[in-house]
Amino acid sequence: MAFLDRARQIQEDVDGRLHSVGHGKFGRILRMARRPTSEEYVKVLEVTWLGAVLIGIIGFAFYIFFTEAGPWIWHNVISAL
Repeated sequence: MAFLDRARQIQEDVDGRLHSVGHGKFGRILRMARRPTSEEYVKVLEVTWLGAVLIGIIGFAFYIFFTEAGPWIWHNVISAL
């Protein structure tokens, strides 16, 4: 088989797979998908930032507890037992 024939066959295989993407089990989802509006995008960003800040605050609280209060508890409470 010549190079051009192999290239043409590969191209037809790829085209066949891409053609069936919209007809499979994910086809309905792909047909319903749309680009979000700017308001939706801003809401998603706000929720994402709020979640990141909340996780950061909780992580910082754990850090402070285990570096400051943890040694004090270990030294004063656990050692007395």
